[in-house]
Amino acid sequence: MKPAELHYWILAWFSMVLCCWCTSDKFTQSDIRPHPWHKLYFAHHWPVTVCKMSANDCHDPPMYWTIHGLWPDRAEDCNRTWHFNVTEIKDLILDMRHYWPDVLHSSQNRTQFWKHEWDKHGTCAATLEVLNSQKKYFGKALELYQHIDLNGRLLKAGIKPSSSYYKMTAIKEALTGFYGVTPKIQCLPPEEGEKAQTIGQIEICFTRELELVNCMEPEGESNPIQAHFKFGTSELSVCNDSLPTYYPSELQDHK
Repeated sequence: MKPAELHYWILAWFSMVLCCWCTSDKFTQSDIRPHPWHKLYFAHHWPVTVCKMSANDCHDPPMYWTIHGLWPDRAEDCNRTWHFNVTEIKDLILDMRHYWPDVLHSSQNRTQFWKHEWDKHGTCAATLEVLNSQKKYFGKALELYQHIDLNGRLLKAGIKPSSSYYKMTAIKEALTGFYGVTPKIQCLPPEEGEKAQTIGQIEICFTRELELVNCMEPEGESNPIQAHFKFGTSELSVCNDSLPTYYPSELQDHK
C-alpha cells in the first residue's frame, strides 16, 4: 500500500471509529440518565382504598398498610438498561409477598409491580451504596417498613379502620409525634353524595443518609414528587385538613 493510500485508509478508519463511538454514546445517554436527588419518599398504601380506586382483580385486600414504593425525589427511570431480575431478590420473596404485595392483582406469581418500582425508582435510588443493587433496594425498603411500623403506630394512637370518621389533623399530629417529622398523607376526595375523604397513602421521608426528614416542602417550594397518584379512574391527592376522614375496614361505598 502506498503512503498516500495508507494515510487515507487511516483517516477513514478513524472516522468510522469516531462515528461508532458517538452513536454508542448517544445510546448510552438515552438509556442511563442519572439525576441528583435529595430525599426518599417511603410510601405505604391502604389496600382497601387501593381496591376501591380500581376495578382490577382485587380480592380480599390485606388489612394492614403495605409498601407502595421507595422513591427518590426529582428522579425517575434512571437506567433503562438495568433490568429487573426476580432471582436477585429470591431470598426476599416471602417478605415481599406479605409486605409489598401487588394489591391490584391477586396472583402470587406476579412480579410486574416490583419490576415497575425498580425500573422507575430503584434505578435512581441505586446511586446510594446501601441501595445499589436490587437486593439492597428491596431489602432496605423491607427493613424500613419494620422500623417505621406504621401499622403499630396508628393502633397505638387509637387510629384503626372504622365506620366512624377521623379528623385529619389528629392523624397528622399522632404520626408527627411518633416520628418527629411531618409525613405526607393522601386521600381520595369525597365522591358525589359523600361527605368524607378516604385515606389512601402515607409517606414517610428520609434523607440520603436514611435519617427521618419532613416530607412536605417549605412554603414556596414545589414538591418534586407528584401530588397525585392514579389507579383506574380514581386519584389520590394530599388530604384536606378540614374534611372528615374515612379509614375503611372493608370494600364498600361509604356515604
